[in-house]
Amino acid sequence: MWQHLTKKQINNFILSLNLISFNNLSNKEKLKLLYTISNHGEKHYKVFKIPKKNGGYRTIYEPDYTLKMIQENILTNVLNERIISSYAKAYKKGLSLLDNALPHLRQKIVLKLDIKDFFPSIDFLKVYKKAFPRHIYPEAVASLLTNLVTYNNTLPQGAPTSSYISNLVLRSFDIKIGSFCQSKNIAYTRYCDDMTFSGEFNPQEIINLVKTELFKENFILNKKKIKIIKSNKAQIVTGIVCNEKLSIPRTYKKFIRQNMYYINKYGLNNHLKYINYLDSKDYLNKLYGQILFVLQIEKNNKEFLNYKNELIKLKEN
Repeated sequence: MWQHLTKKQINNFILSLNLISFNNLSNKEKLKLLYTISNHGEKHYKVFKIPKKNGGYRTIYEPDYTLKMIQENILTNVLNERIISSYAKAYKKGLSLLDNALPHLRQKIVLKLDIKDFFPSIDFLKVYKKAFPRHIYPEAVASLLTNLVTYNNTLPQGAPTSSYISNLVLRSFDIKIGSFCQSKNIAYTRYCDDMTFSGEFNPQEIINLVKTELFKENFILNKKKIKIIKSNKAQIVTGIVCNEKLSIPRTYKKFIRQNMYYINKYGLNNHLKYINYLDSKDYLNKLYGQILFVLQIEKNNKEFLNYKNELIKLKEN
């Protein structure tokens, strides 16, 4: 379809994607900037590590201002037009953690699985084939776009395009697994690298199937994170308890309750000094976000509605 395009036609195709938001550049300068960054992408990232909740560190690749702008335009103008599976609940406009948890409400068994080293396992070729397929993009355009969204030939966690691309890469996997589950009356959702299954079923059958299908896609099932939860235990899916009704775990609410107690008793500044938290704005924003998360599930919780109002006043001071 695209084999007879001239260089000028390819460049016009690239320009039509509106990847550069700088109005003061000519088309020639825009193309030069895109090709230069795509050939030396590694120079345009800040690489750092953040601690994981369960120990160890996660490597984050933060693009600089120009590359981030290009990637955001790729996300808006190119990727958002591509359809992802209905089983994918993360990084999809209008969906939240609630949408991932709701299908698993009041089920006998909840099975939680995880993909090992998810983002580093998504290589250049996967992105090239699944995110920018040849029937939609000429080879030269697909190569340019893939270079602009990868780091050292893998998908960088921290780039604005990576999350949506990961959903495109796993679309065929989702459809295969989802179709099987539907035939067995099993609920299936995937939130990034976290897969959840629920219903009445043999967990080992699902584990074997997922392991096989992941292997076909060059992914590995994380054996250390396999969790089978029966209804007599708290069935927590993406931070939400799904047993009889959707609710927030007690430990999560207890943490917020303690923080609000110490703020009210000792004052914000004294509390922050005690816990050695230097950035008050960041602390209040995080605590406010946690309170909103509780209220998203428990809308009429008077205690947390009061906390919300207290935090708003603190944020305004």
